[in-house]
Amino acid sequence: MKIKPLGARVVVKRIEEDEQVRGGIIIPDSAKEKSQEAEVIALGTGKEDDKPFFVKKGDKVLMPQFGGTQVKIDGAEYTIIEEESLLGIVG
Repeated sequence: MKIKPLGARVVVKRIEEDEQVRGGIIIPDSAKEKSQEAEVIALGTGKEDDKPFFVKKGDKVLMPQFGGTQVKIDGAEYTIIEEESLLGIVG
């Protein structure tokens, strides 16, 4: 991946949940909720106050259901989001 977010932004990739079949009915992608768990792929250029990032590359984080900017690079979907918008670090 060749993207470097600017400022206090991070690039994350949502961790897809396993497809669930309920009663023999397959739920279409358009009806599924987005996963809130994601992996940090890249960190931005830095914060204005020179404080370090709380997350690091490879961390699993929780993010809001509908936050950030979705981008598609080389066929993969990523989200660019402000670090302060992340909800927490998993595990």
